Amino acid sequence: MSKDSMQVTAARIEADRARARLMECARELQERLSPGTLAHNAWEGAKIKGADLAEDAVDAVRRRPAIAGGVVAALTLFLAREPLIDLAGKLTEGAKTKRRSRKTTRKTRNTETTE
Repeated sequence: MSKDSMQVTAARIEADRARARLMECARELQERLSPGTLAHNAWEGAKIKGADLAEDAVDAVRRRPAIAGGVVAALTLFLAREPLIDLAGKLTEGAKTKRRSRKTTRKTRNTETTE
């Protein structure tokens, strides 16, 4: 076997190895970029981030419970604003009605006593 043919054979072997490495790399990329893998990785990342945020929130509440209570109360009032506004309207209308009925009662008493 001549030196040239040995070099050609060695080059072919090296080319076959390089091709095999390239194909393996392409398979790995295809697996990494598959929609299922991407969705799974995104879901895992979201779970981890959510757990970190929850842990930070618990730590913040432990450090400042009064502030956390105030924030929760403010958020509750904000979310319940419509029913609270309706209730306040009913209470003020009820107070106005009572006030009117008192005035009417006083006027009728005054007119009865003057007659």
